[in-house]
Amino acid sequence: MTTEQFSVAGQTAIVTGSSSGIGKKIAERFADDGADVVVCSRELENVEPVADSIEESDREGTALAVECDVTDRDAVEALVDVTVEEFGGIDVLVNNAGASFMAPFEGISENGWETIVDINLHGTYHCTQVAGEHMREGGGGAVINLASVAGQKGSPHMSHYGAAKAGVINLTSTLAFEWASDDVRVNCIAPGFVATTGVERQMGVSADDIDREEVQRRIGTTEEIADLAQFLASPAASYVIGETVTAQGVPEIMESPDM
Repeated sequence: MTTEQFSVAGQTAIVTGSSSGIGKKIAERFADDGADVVVCSRELENVEPVADSIEESDREGTALAVECDVTDRDAVEALVDVTVEEFGGIDVLVNNAGASFMAPFEGISENGWETIVDINLHGTYHCTQVAGEHMREGGGGAVINLASVAGQKGSPHMSHYGAAKAGVINLTSTLAFEWASDDVRVNCIAPGFVATTGVERQMGVSADDIDREEVQRRIGTTEEIADLAQFLASPAASYVIGETVTAQGVPEIMESPDM
């Protein structure tokens, strides 16, 4: 069986919010397979170690660290410009930058609401519009948005985050239709609980505690989300367009009284 169709070797990918967690793992996975990655976050000092680690490893791909606040249009344009200047173009954009905090709806201030929507939804708009221009003019590419199951079903005390991620999901299907003729595939990943440092603080479960071969679980690893991202960026997903792939483990369903 051939596996070449799952390769992202030779591609150039921007991964936002890649100083840690899911974004960092996606960047490392792409570099493992021979892609050149641009890693970015709001603070350069937070993302430089990621790029240095990739550069100092035996990974086939190279890495470039860039400071970028995805809510700042000028910063996003600078991010895309330096990517094109350094690597000659953009093949993949992974919109991973995001933020949230927990609060009941009535306790969310206008500033708090705007901040979360700005980072999660408006930031995705900025990055996709700017990077997408280069993809559409350069022969195509792939956009991979990171949403959440909170954007599909809602989540208590996460109304601002869920609303923003619901917008990302809708944008995914709409833009996939609009940009298909430009050979740009737009898809989305909606993770459930993933064992990041934040989840470990909240739930007390670390990635070391998780067996990837265990089916009956409701928490995943960053590697499993990176698996999906690589698939969606690769030629193997050439017929997957406008989809939101949910990765949440065992689904919650209505159980019968005797279960």
